[in-house]
Amino acid sequence: MLELKDIKKHYTVGETVTKALDGVSVAFRKTEFVSILGTSGSGKTTLLNIIGGLDNYDSGDLIINGTSTKSFKDSDWDAYRNNSIGFIFQSYNLITHLGIIDNVELGMTLSGISKEERKQKAMDALIRVGLKDHMHKKPNQLSGGQMQRVAIARALANDPDILLCDEPTGALDSETSVQIMELIKGLSNEKLVIMVTHNPELAHEYANRIIEVSDGKVKSDSNPHIEGQKGDQFEFKRTKMSFATALRLSFNNIRTKKGRTFLTAFASSIGIISIAVVLSLSTGFQTQINDTQSKTLAQFPVTISQVAAELTAMEHPTSKDTDFPDSDYFTVEKGQEDSVQHFNKIDQELMDYINELDPKLSQNIGFSRATGMNLIRKVDSTVEAVRFSNESATTTGMSAMNASMGVGVSTFPRELVENEESFLQQNYQLLAGNYPKEATDIVLVVDKNNKTNINALKNLGFDVKEGEKINFEDFIGTTIQLVNNDNYYTKVPTGNFLPSEVNQEMYDNPDNKTLTITSVLRVQSDATMDLLAPGIAYSDTLAEMIIEENKNSEIVQAQKNSETNVMTNEPLDDFSKEQLIGYLGGASFPTNIYIYPNNFEAKEDVLAYLDEYNEGKSKEDKIIYTDLAGTMTSLTGGIMDAITYVLIAFAGISLVTSMIMISIITYTSVIERTKEIGVLKALGARKKDITRVFDAETFILGVASGSLGVIIAWLLTFPINALLYSMTDLKNVAHLNPVHAITLIIVSTVLTIIGGHMPARMAAKKDAAIALRSE
Repeated sequence: MLELKDIKKHYTVGETVTKALDGVSVAFRKTEFVSILGTSGSGKTTLLNIIGGLDNYDSGDLIINGTSTKSFKDSDWDAYRNNSIGFIFQSYNLITHLGIIDNVELGMTLSGISKEERKQKAMDALIRVGLKDHMHKKPNQLSGGQMQRVAIARALANDPDILLCDEPTGALDSETSVQIMELIKGLSNEKLVIMVTHNPELAHEYANRIIEVSDGKVKSDSNPHIEGQKGDQFEFKRTKMSFATALRLSFNNIRTKKGRTFLTAFASSIGIISIAVVLSLSTGFQTQINDTQSKTLAQFPVTISQVAAELTAMEHPTSKDTDFPDSDYFTVEKGQEDSVQHFNKIDQELMDYINELDPKLSQNIGFSRATGMNLIRKVDSTVEAVRFSNESATTTGMSAMNASMGVGVSTFPRELVENEESFLQQNYQLLAGNYPKEATDIVLVVDKNNKTNINALKNLGFDVKEGEKINFEDFIGTTIQLVNNDNYYTKVPTGNFLPSEVNQEMYDNPDNKTLTITSVLRVQSDATMDLLAPGIAYSDTLAEMIIEENKNSEIVQAQKNSETNVMTNEPLDDFSKEQLIGYLGGASFPTNIYIYPNNFEAKEDVLAYLDEYNEGKSKEDKIIYTDLAGTMTSLTGGIMDAITYVLIAFAGISLVTSMIMISIITYTSVIERTKEIGVLKALGARKKDITRVFDAETFILGVASGSLGVIIAWLLTFPINALLYSMTDLKNVAHLNPVHAITLIIVSTVLTIIGGHMPARMAAKKDAAIALRSE
């Protein structure tokens, strides 16, 4: 049993009269065909306004199966409409961009029925109303009678308690009207059917109960209901539209307006295109800068030498740190030395600390050792003493300068992490032979023009002339004998040590190590670590092997116990003595350490890492390093970032414009879909569901515009790269980072949702009756 008091605007169907009814008491049976016959000249009066204002109950109350609706919230009314009421409208009110089955499913979608069950029920309802052969069509492919049958199927599909029919034949011809009325009459055997009409003949022919209304009051009731026992209180399912359903509704709507959607997405993507191009160029130029910086760092590493310059007066404050005096005089002060020598303690503690450096900061560390090598080679059947050196016999102080700075080193660096490829394999192309595998394998390095240092070859005993061409294979396999101290130096009667005569016997000594030139290498075109100068290069492991073999030799032990040079009898100070012991192979630690940061950012972290080593140490125990690339860091650091931020800021203006445009377009869509809003509300959609539908539409537009902008920006990188290459010879500068691309799509989506959310909220607040009268 249903007792109605005041359904108010929640149940408004079609037009609404403003004059409330009073003094009327109406109740309905569960299964009957009630025709509300309106004869008022004030306009069409609808069912739910007629029911309002009954004076048998408190004002504004409605009792449904014993449950008062006084405390009902909007969501409760939404759920009740969805669970208990099926609407059949005069003008069908089908959503044109959805298929027939989708229209029928819509109410069940809000009820949370599963997809499979929902589709089956929709098909069953369509078959029941005689549309078995038309269920896969769109509304605009049906006749008026067929569209009304779809509306009836939609009302039936969710199995409501009541069917509310608002002039169901008002838009149909006579023959079709009869078919529809027969169908509705048959439904009254199962459900309460309430029809509002101005047609007395229609009411008397089909209804078994007629309530005549005039001037807002009930004039007659052909079959009044007698009150009986109230039913049990009832519960209903809450309505809810998933975001996936909202996406599908919006996508189907957008799909019907392909041209406008594309233009909207393109217009919205302009800001994304601008920012993406800026980021592409910024990424590319930063890559070029990083490449240049890495090559610069390869030539000027962070260096730790045994002897360093301790800066004092050379460290002048800059203008940004000091206020300049405002005076017309100067002050005379006592001068001080610009620099003082500082002796770095390169010991096991420092070596362990360096070896623990994060490979992400520096993957390669080079060492320079003062260890001499006792080398002999057979040249044209004659055994001669040779040496590894790129310097001529007449060179004076330049060699020492280069060694202290790490420029033109002749040892390839040690890797902190064992990689699949060695340092040489990563950075140098093999022109002949094989990459070194053993410590005794040495290499010949040539420059980009396949030229090498003439002194390197002459010092090995090769008789070569400037400009002479030597075949790679003629040089590969050259061997040099490495002689240990005890076999190379002889103690004479005076107690001094002198080099022994270089002869065949020394050459054939089984204690010798045979060094072999195994390869000719040239730096790769894309290498960032071009460390090795043209000439002979060897592994630092070879120097360690020599030290291990010679540190306990007789000449080393004698030199450690003597304050004079054991070869020349010259007096030695402590530093000179340590240097000589190192040269003889008695020192296990390098004289110079070269740290090659992976890039300029890493360089700053490397310096911070070295500074941590000095924390808490006395001045004598601290290490002083040399950073020759620091000036370049200060010049280039942050410039590219600053330019990028400025350009993105300008490009971002177009994003704001796009957001405003999306708001306007969403508002236009709200106006266009006003009738759809009314239908959704009549079917039980909540305010948040309506909001979700339009948020879903802006979501689709945001993803589309962001994706389109990223694709266009990526395509633009090709002509941009071609233009830059023709102007600057820089290859592939513009490069769109995938992370940037995904971020821009997300930004586009968020901004469009923000821009469209306010119109979406406006749509949610629309009155259902007013929305349904929009067409």
